[in-house]
Amino acid sequence: MARIYLMHPATFKLDGGAMFGIIPKPLWSKRIRPDEFNRIHMSLRIMLIQTKNRNILIDTGIGDYHNEKFCQQFDINSRPKPITNILSQELEIKTEDITDIILSHLHFDHVGGLAEGNKLTFPNATIHLHKDHFEYAKNPTLRDTGSFQKNYFRPLLEQYIAKNQINFISGNEGNILKDGEEEISFLTSFGHTPYMIHPIVKDYIYMADLVPMRHHVNIPWVMGYDIEPGTTTVYKEKFYQYILKHNLKMIFEHDDEVWGGTLHKDERGRYALKEEFKSNQNSLLEI
Repeated sequence: MARIYLMHPATFKLDGGAMFGIIPKPLWSKRIRPDEFNRIHMSLRIMLIQTKNRNILIDTGIGDYHNEKFCQQFDINSRPKPITNILSQELEIKTEDITDIILSHLHFDHVGGLAEGNKLTFPNATIHLHKDHFEYAKNPTLRDTGSFQKNYFRPLLEQYIAKNQINFISGNEGNILKDGEEEISFLTSFGHTPYMIHPIVKDYIYMADLVPMRHHVNIPWVMGYDIEPGTTTVYKEKFYQYILKHNLKMIFEHDDEVWGGTLHKDERGRYALKEEFKSNQNSLLEI
């Protein structure tokens, strides 16, 4: 049976107004308090799935390659080689033992751990990435180009391509990989960015930036970072119907206090969390 861990290699901060789009500050600030620069505190939570023959990561966080100005702007709280240290100190796993990395999308806070210095952090891993999202990320719109640090991720992915260690996913749903009876499937969403992957394993679904925090469960609460916010609302409802049908638990990538929850429709027909699973603030949590 697969073992699933949530890894907490770093936190950072983003502007609260950008995180909640058209939702007025008097509303969102009741749920999460901003700092003096209007930034809110957020997790960079990633997943590790251990099956019989594989060690699989979902996303890699923000990494440690950013300059001092960038770290101050986003108030990154981490340590050097954050994923390497968690794996080695908490699980006695070497980065060379990671067999697969599933990238939900290529924004800088999701792919930053692919390298340490000028070397691949996970040299033996196969990268699983949606082909159409990769093509989009090479030439995004001017509105979202700042989220794609192409000078960082493109040379790294080209190394994986040269070594034939990349699996380009296609379509809007299907299977990513299988190890014995353990299977990881996926759905894609649109709105935040095209062809964002949401892995599904056992009874968990990784929400990535479709629902980054519990505060975004309400369908109209959509990030200003999304390139098509209206499309995001459509996909949130589609996903919620799927989640309820299959009784899945949601995992939030960016919520610092709550790592996930179960969904229900309240008495007014609105989607809300029935249960919230609290984060223990440690670097590693088995679920």
